[in-house]
Amino acid sequence: MSHKMQSVGFVCLLMFMSLFCGCESLRAFKLPTIGTPQIDEVKMTQADEEKATLLKKIDRKFANPKAHFDLGQLYQADGMWTQAEYEYNTALGFDPAYRPAQAAMVKVLLESDNHPRAEIYSDIYLNQVSNSAAESLKLGLAFQRQALDEHALTCYRQALGLAPNSAKVNRQVGYYYLSRNEKDVAKSYLKRSFDLNRNQADVAGELGRLGVAVRIPLKTTENVKKLDRIIDRADKQNAP
Repeated sequence: MSHKMQSVGFVCLLMFMSLFCGCESLRAFKLPTIGTPQIDEVKMTQADEEKATLLKKIDRKFANPKAHFDLGQLYQADGMWTQAEYEYNTALGFDPAYRPAQAAMVKVLLESDNHPRAEIYSDIYLNQVSNSAAESLKLGLAFQRQALDEHALTCYRQALGLAPNSAKVNRQVGYYYLSRNEKDVAKSYLKRSFDLNRNQADVAGELGRLGVAVRIPLKTTENVKKLDRIIDRADKQNAP
């Protein structure tokens, strides 16, 4: 009996020590503070809020191409390609010439490994703007914003073919090559643009950074004109 009592006492001692150690471990382990969201939860909440805002806009006015495009961009960023494609199709249904949605459609098809459809859509969109340098330029810019540089270059070349003497087109092609760090090619297009239109301070600045000396023509301000008239009147008064 005494032996049994000793055994029971030993077991109780072990249970007490285990409980004590467990309490110490709990004190050492800090649980996350309730009500403090994790970083991923904050990001998800922000994305959900943006989606909710766009859905409200669409609910108020369904024929809103930009809202559908913006919502598609959020879906695309989450890898929800089917939903993104639906939103781009809806945007283009209301505005068939909405270039950002066209470029995004090609991008989402490429991301979902649907390359044949992506190329078909790309050819269709490029053909739509084949008679307009301005629209070719817009589509090129939309492709470039989607990081589809080769598609953008195809549009820019088409725009150049339609309007080789356009300062605006040459300028954008120059900036395109500059973004790819192809400075020599960029320099030639920017110089061509500046020769066609010398009232481009930003182009002059880029050329200066590329080592090309250019001179921006001075504009005659209204104040200078007034000053010239005052001097002319003074000269007449002082004439013998």
